[in-house]
Amino acid sequence: MTDLSALRSDFPILKRTFDGRELVYLDSAATTQKPVQVIEAVDAYYREKNANVHRGTYRLSAEATDAFEQARAKVASFIGSPKSEQLVFTRGATTALNFVAYGWGLHRLREGDRILLTVMEHHSNIVPWQMVAKLTGAELVYLGLDDDYRVDLTELDRVFDERVKIVAVSGMSNVTGARGPVAELVAAADGTNAIVVVDGAQLVPHDRVDVASMGADFLAFSAHKMLGPTGIGALWGKEERLEEMEPTEGGGEMISDVGLTESRWAPVPHKFEAGTPPIAQAVGFGAAVDYLDKIGMDTVRDHERELTAYALERLAEIPDLRVYGPRDVEGRGGAVSFELGDIHAHDIATILDDHGIAVRAGHHCAKPLMRHLHVPATARASFYIYNTPAEVDRLAEALLDARRVFGLA
Repeated sequence: MTDLSALRSDFPILKRTFDGRELVYLDSAATTQKPVQVIEAVDAYYREKNANVHRGTYRLSAEATDAFEQARAKVASFIGSPKSEQLVFTRGATTALNFVAYGWGLHRLREGDRILLTVMEHHSNIVPWQMVAKLTGAELVYLGLDDDYRVDLTELDRVFDERVKIVAVSGMSNVTGARGPVAELVAAADGTNAIVVVDGAQLVPHDRVDVASMGADFLAFSAHKMLGPTGIGALWGKEERLEEMEPTEGGGEMISDVGLTESRWAPVPHKFEAGTPPIAQAVGFGAAVDYLDKIGMDTVRDHERELTAYALERLAEIPDLRVYGPRDVEGRGGAVSFELGDIHAHDIATILDDHGIAVRAGHHCAKPLMRHLHVPATARASFYIYNTPAEVDRLAEALLDARRVFGLA
């Protein structure tokens, strides 16, 4: 197994204990822990360079602006963007998807147009499209899942026609870990008037992404799911799409001129970054991608794949436990959702917490998927670079204890 255990010393929070038990953090699909390198980068910015950006002529402001734009260049390079100007800083993937829905979709969708989604989408990649569909008269159509919890493409020919103007798909499910069929949907949209929007919140942190070869029109992702600070994410877009798109927020910084009755927008990406941006968070975002680049995303992917395979083997040993997700680790990520007998997911999470193990329980902001699976909630363990096989063993032991507590043993 790819051994990244030496990295654990970079994460101060992993030294915490609960009731004498070392923390086992298995909720990285919700948010990842932060290495000291990211924490120190944010701290150093506030200590040494804190000023507003793009505005002051004094040296401190110039240093802050350089740090902010260097972070943009790092994040853009991380996903293979040809130009850093194609990357817009946002408050997160949710904001980025809303930018596309309201900045592009609202101005181009008409009654009778279609927005194609999948039932495995996070609410962030459903709700904005529902809202825009109501405003424009567009229709929402969905692809379901096959028996292995992957998007079922057998219905694609039926739902994909000239009426489809937007295809929005998750690069990786935060519930099942299944990868979205991005390449297949990009191919289907090729030569049509449809654009492809990828929710990369779970994909970008876990595998190498190259937007040039991906072929999608937009990619949204968040810093906090890839070792960076909360409150910042990014929207990448093809140049022509960003030029077509209207800003959804108005204010300072995003304009080139303002009159009493109308304004002219600043060039991309600044026309989408109204007001004072999250400068310190951007610096931390840059430090996070530096950290991941040093490890190598191929190594990140291999570690997670091997750890997920081991977890699926250990969970298969536990009676009454059902995993909701692909059985083959090829083409899936490290989010493992499960049920244990008739024990409610929240009760499972409570027992695991007594063992010092942090997992998520609930609908995971994916209620349509929960209904599709005919379950009210699941427990979810999700892995990242700092997790180890020993922690998987502790998870398995704690689940056996949950069976005993609830009389299943």
